[in-house]
Order: sequence, then structure tokens, then C-alpha cells
Amino acid sequence: MSEEKEFAKCVLFMGVLSTAEEHRQKLFSLLEKEFGQIETVSPSVSFSFTSYYNHEMRGEPKRYFLIFSNLIDPQKLATIKETTDSLEKVFADSEGRRINLDPGLLSLHNIILATTKNRSHRIPLSDGIYGEVTLIYQDKTFNPLPWTYADYSSKEVIDFFCEQRNIFKQKRKQKTT
Repeated sequence: MSEEKEFAKCVLFMGVLSTAEEHRQKLFSLLEKEFGQIETVSPSVSFSFTSYYNHEMRGEPKRYFLIFSNLIDPQKLATIKETTDSLEKVFADSEGRRINLDPGLLSLHNIILATTKNRSHRIPLSDGIYGEVTLIYQDKTFNPLPWTYADYSSKEVIDFFCEQRNIFKQKRKQKTT
């Protein structure tokens, strides 16, 4: 008979798309108030994988990722997504969002994103929020799946998450010694 176990804590990260760089410090402050200290900020790159956001955000957004210091229980991902949806509204105007926040979890095994959009490969979490395994760790790297977004499939993003996974793995080792 199997026994239920607590979930292993994960790294909380935030994918940020923004055309409102003037609000970066306010955004960081609000995110740290909700989720704890931001440990790492990836470089910003032009989000040219699709033009999907350009109209609403009134221009081509920049993409970057935030890594938070506090490890979290993965069961909290749906609640975190609800919070980030509310925070997006703080920076929106009458024409739409200027900042898009995509919370996710980094574990030793995968990258999971939270979303409000149901698709065949997404699993209901809670209150209209779904989870999606976006990348899996196999053969010493993260690998995309057929539904993985183009930016998450890029070498730069995979390299970033591999580096963050190594940092996470080292932290876990230090806690057990």
C-alpha cells in the first residue's frame, strides 16, 4: 500500500511580459510583498515569438523571468495565479494590460505553468486555474513538449532554467548536510 507524502517544495518563478518598464520597481515591490524576495532577474529580451500581445500591450513586450528566494508548496500555484491576475490589473489601463505575469514552478523534474485557459493537456488545479507541464528534465536538460510555448522552447530560456535548476539542486544539498 502506498503512503501519501507531502509535496517537495519548488522554486517559484514569474514570467513577465511588459511594455511598462517605467513600472518595474513598483511591480517588483508588489511581487516581493506577496511572494518574498526576488533572488534573480533574467536579462530582458524582445518578445518576438508572436505578435499576440502587441495590440493589447501597444507594442512589442520585453520578456524576463524572476526567481523568488522562498521555496513554495506546489499546491499554492492556483492561489498565486489568482494573485498575479489581480496584480496585472494594477498596471492595466482602459486599453488593456501593460504587464502580463505568468507564475510557474521549477522542480528538479519539470517546469509547470499556471493558466486560466483549459486545453486537452492541462490539469485542473482550483478555482478555474489549470497547471501545464511545459518543460521536462531529461538527459541533463529541460526539453519542450508539443504544446510548449516558443519562448520556453528557446535555447536561452532552457539554459536559464537549467542554471536555476542547478542552483536549486545545490540549495537542496546544503539543507541535507
